[in-house]
Order: sequence, then structure tokens, then C-alpha cells
Amino acid sequence: MVKVKDILKELEKYAPLPLQEDFDNAGVQVGDTNQSVTGILICLDVTEEVIDEAIEMDCNLVISHHPLAFKPFKSLTGKTYIERCIIKACKHDLVVYSAHTNMDNTVGGVNYQLACMIGLQNVRILSPQQQSLLKLVTFVPKGYAEAARSALFNAGAGSTGNYDSCSYNSIGEGTFRANEGADPFVGEPGKLHTEKEVRIETILPAFRKAGVTRALLSVHPYEEPAFDFYPLNNTWTQAGSGVVGELPVAEDELSFLQRLKDIFHLESIRHSAFTGREIREVALCGGSGAFLIKEAIGYGADIFITGEAKYNDFYDVEDKILLAVIGHYESEVCTNDIFYNIISKKFPTFALHFSNVNSNPVKYL
Repeated sequence: MVKVKDILKELEKYAPLPLQEDFDNAGVQVGDTNQSVTGILICLDVTEEVIDEAIEMDCNLVISHHPLAFKPFKSLTGKTYIERCIIKACKHDLVVYSAHTNMDNTVGGVNYQLACMIGLQNVRILSPQQQSLLKLVTFVPKGYAEAARSALFNAGAGSTGNYDSCSYNSIGEGTFRANEGADPFVGEPGKLHTEKEVRIETILPAFRKAGVTRALLSVHPYEEPAFDFYPLNNTWTQAGSGVVGELPVAEDELSFLQRLKDIFHLESIRHSAFTGREIREVALCGGSGAFLIKEAIGYGADIFITGEAKYNDFYDVEDKILLAVIGHYESEVCTNDIFYNIISKKFPTFALHFSNVNSNPVKYL
């Protein structure tokens, strides 16, 4: 039987939890992940209606984009819908899991899905993460270099952009003398030894440091392997906020906004004053993405699309960019399809269900 933790492992391969923002609370909200999965219900928000739906459909795993709980609890009495959801989930042995800003910040996540729906080309991160990379330098005997590289790459090192298994290798000589009580892989205790070694350099996300270290130690033949991690100031283009891309053919502003309404089934779009320029370069961020307006302007985008913006944001863009606000729910409900595709690819015969509950708290008259 497939266990809950097996499903969550696939989601976290795609959108690792360390990619989430500091304010976030993605991950397991409630429940025992060691239990077998009876069914999966996918939703944007967890509400009491969604929990009831999961129980009725015999789904003991609820996967949402927005976390059910953001803040710690001092009591659990059922005074809010969040507490009532948690209490009912516990009573019925449900697991509630969310992939939030980690799914926003990963390549192929929410913003990439939006870009695909719009038809953008050459899509890339608008605001890449900073100071999130490390360089690993290690030294291994020449005959063990291939095994060491393979272990490091399998643990998540050596990926950059559309390339993986990236490393730099140079051959040199290492010296050491084993002291009394040592059991050296090569050389003799008490005698200075010189060994042909390969210096391996590769990069990795900082959050993978522990796993990469374990992988290196598992294959390195020395009792005392030499390795160093160096922090890098490089931007990490494989993770970050928002995306930018290009339309294959430029569109006038009104036509483009009307197309957005059709794509996302919108009742209305809030937008700033038309600039009079055609739309070709498009920047976007689902949900509350107004914090990226300056980055979109700095990039030179013709329009910035997001789910939420404040009143003054419409003033602040002046005529530098067209701002289009399509609604928080409307800009992120596509996350359900991402969850579905990740899970069904690994577990093609497993029954997945989309929630029928419209959890959008914003209504239009």
C-alpha cells in the first residue's frame, strides 16, 4: 500500500520545503504520515466543507496550496474554523498537507503554470534567491573520483540551470602521516605518505548541505576526508519569486486584458491606466505579488500580473508598466493541476480527487 509519506516525498522532490519563505508554514499541518493512503483530495484552501468532503469521499490525505495554520496555538477549542478543521481532521485520522511558497518559488511551480496558461516563452525567475548556494571542494583518491561525483550528484549537487552533473576536477598530490591508532586507507602509520588525488568542486543549494555531506562520507575511503563548503554570492536562478517571459506576438493592452479574463474565467480585472504601449514582455506573480512591482519595472516588462495589490500600487506604477490584478484565488487555483500532475506521474493508477468546494472568500456582485 502507498503511504502518505510516499506521496509527500514526491511533492517535496518537486518543491522542497526549504524553498518556502520565513513567514510560511508549508508541510504537514495535521496527521500521521505513516498511514496508508485511502484517497487524496486536492484543494487550494482547507475549510470545514473541504474536510467534510474528504471524509465523505474516504480521502485521508488533503493537499492544499494555502496552509491551514500559519500561527502557533495556545489552545485548541474549536473557536475558529481553523481549529475546528484541525479537531475534525484528528478525529477522522486525516493528514492535511500544504505546499505554499515553496511551490511558488520552485521552477515549474505556480508562476510557471500561470505563464504556460498565458502562452509565455523563455520563462525564467523574476527575482532569483540570493546567497542560497554553496561550493563544495573535496579531495579523493584518483580511483574513487567517479564514485564520489556520482554520490554527490545523486544527493543534489552539481545542478545549474538546464544542466546537471556539473563539477570541476583537477589532479594533484595530497600528503598525510597517520598517527598511532589510525587505520589509514593507504600509507603506513608513522610514515609520510603522498597520494595522487582529484580535487572535485561542485555547487549545491545550501539546504542540501547535510545530505550531500552524508553522501560524500558514505563513499569516501579515508578515515578523515578533507572537504570544505564555501558560501557563494551568486544568484540562484532555479528558485525565487515571480517569473518573466515573452509573448510570441505582441498584443495591445485591451486585447491582452480581455484574453486574461477568458483564460482565468474572471468576472473583472483591476488595472492601472493604459500606457499606450503594446504588451510583449510579461512579468507575473500569483497571490500577493505586489512586492515585485519594482523588479518587474526594472526588468523592463510591459505588464505585471498578480493576484493582489494595494490602492497606492496603482499610483506608484505611473506609466512605467501596466498593472493587472486578477484576484488571489483566481491566480492560484491552477496549483491543483500541479499537484495532480506530480502525483499521477509517479502513481498513475492512484485515485485523485479535486475538491468541489469553491473556497474563494471574495464575492462579486
